[in-house]
Amino acid sequence: MRRFRQFFSGKTSREKAFAVWVAAVMTAAGAICLGLVAAGYRLHHPVAVAILAGVAIGAERERIRLTPAVEVSIVSLLSIFAAVVLGPLSAVVVGGAAVLADLPRRDVAQPVLRWVTWTSMSVIIAGCAGVTAVVVRGAVGVGFWGVVAAVAAAFLVETGTDLSLAGVTPMIRGTGSWTETVRTVAPASLSSVPLQVPLVALLAYSYKVISPWSVVLFAVPAFAAHRLLVLYRQQMETAEALGDANARLAGANMSFATALVATLDARDRYTAGHSAAVAVYASDIATRMGLPEHEQKLAHLCGLVHDIGKIGLPPGLLEKPGALSLEERRQMEQHSTIGERILRNVDDYSEIAAIVRHHHERVDGNGYPDGLVGEEIPLLARIIAVADAYNAMTSDRPYRDAMPSRVARLRLAQAVESQFDTAVVAAFEAVLTGADEAYRMGVRDDFVFEGIGRIQPAPTAAAMPVGLVGVLEA
Repeated sequence: MRRFRQFFSGKTSREKAFAVWVAAVMTAAGAICLGLVAAGYRLHHPVAVAILAGVAIGAERERIRLTPAVEVSIVSLLSIFAAVVLGPLSAVVVGGAAVLADLPRRDVAQPVLRWVTWTSMSVIIAGCAGVTAVVVRGAVGVGFWGVVAAVAAAFLVETGTDLSLAGVTPMIRGTGSWTETVRTVAPASLSSVPLQVPLVALLAYSYKVISPWSVVLFAVPAFAAHRLLVLYRQQMETAEALGDANARLAGANMSFATALVATLDARDRYTAGHSAAVAVYASDIATRMGLPEHEQKLAHLCGLVHDIGKIGLPPGLLEKPGALSLEERRQMEQHSTIGERILRNVDDYSEIAAIVRHHHERVDGNGYPDGLVGEEIPLLARIIAVADAYNAMTSDRPYRDAMPSRVARLRLAQAVESQFDTAVVAAFEAVLTGADEAYRMGVRDDFVFEGIGRIQPAPTAAAMPVGLVGVLEA
C-alpha cells in the first residue's frame, strides 16, 4: 500500500489516469490469456506461429503514421489469419509479439508503460477477434464460406475493438480526443476490410486444404500491401511538404516584389501607389476575362513590378516637372527592357520578366521595345498596358492634373485596335462600371501596401539585391 502511495505521489491527474488505464488493460489482457488456456486452447503449430510472429514484428517496425498520435500497421491481417487457422491463443501470441518491435526504441517518454499498454491492447484485440472467429466458424461450418464468415466477423470485431481502445490513450494523455482519433483511423480501417477479408479467407482456406506451409506465401502479399500503404503515406507527406514549400515561395515572391516597388516609389513621389493600383486593376481584369486563378495572381504580381526598370533611369528623369525631350523619351522607353534584365536575374521570374518587357507594346505594332503585333504580345502584357495607361491618366503628374474616370475610359475606348486589345478594354470597362469612385480613381485602401507612400532616400547600390546591382552597373 505504501509503494502504491509513493508511486502516485507527485503525479498529475493525467499521469494517474494513465497509470490506472495501463493497469486496467494489463488486467484484461492477462484475464484473456488465462481464459483461453483454461478453455483448452494451445499452440498446436509453433513453427507457423513463429513465422507469423516474425512477419508481424517486421511489419510493426514500419508502422504508418496518420497523425502525431496515431499509427497503423498490417499486423491485424496476421493476427486474424492466425486466429482462423491456428486458434485464438496463436492470434494473441502473434499480436503480442508484434509489439516487441518497440522494445529497442529509446526515443519515447515512458517507453515501458507505452510498450505494456500497446502489448496489452494487442492481446485484447487479437483475443476478441480470435474467439469471434472460432464461434462463427463453429456456427457456419468448416467449408470455404465458413472461413469467409469467420474472417469477416473477426475483422469487424478487431476493427471495432481497436477503434474503441486506440482513442483512450491519446485522450488520457492530452495528445488528442477520442472522437478525433476514431475519426482519423476509422476511414482507413473500415475501407480496408472489404479488401482484406477475401485475401485472408483465401489464404486461410489454402492453409487448411492444401498445406500448412502455405502460410509462408502470406508474407509476400502482406508485405506488398504494407509497402503500398507506406508509399501512399510518403506520397501524401511529400505532397503536403511541396504545398508548404510553394506557399512559402509565393510569399517570398510577393515580399520581394513589394520591396522592389517600395524602392521605386521612394524615389518618385508622383508615382507612389501607381504599381499597387495597376496590380489590382490587372488582377480584376484577368478575373473578369475568366483567366485561371494562377494567371490572376500572376497578373497582380506583374502589375506590382511592371515599372521596376525605372530604378535604372538617369537621376532627375522621373522627377522632371515638364515635358520630356526626344532623347529623354527614348531613355524613358528603356525602362521596360531594364525591368526585364532585373527580373531575369531572379529565380522563377522569367515569365514575369517577359511580360514586363512587353507591357508597352501596341496591338498595331507601333509600341516598344520589339514592335510586336496583336496576339504576339502576351495576354498579361496587354492587360498590364490597359491598367497602366488608365491609372496614369487618372493620377496626378508633375505636368498635369488627374483626368476624371469618364475621360480616361473614353480615351481607352478610342485607342482599341490601335494601342489596346478590344477584349481587355471591354473587360476593364465592365469592372469599372460596377465599381465605386474610389476604385475608379485608384485611392481605395487596398491600392496601397506597406511601404508605398513613405518617402525615403533612394537605396544605394550596397543596399540592393545582388542581381539588381549587377543590372544597374552594367
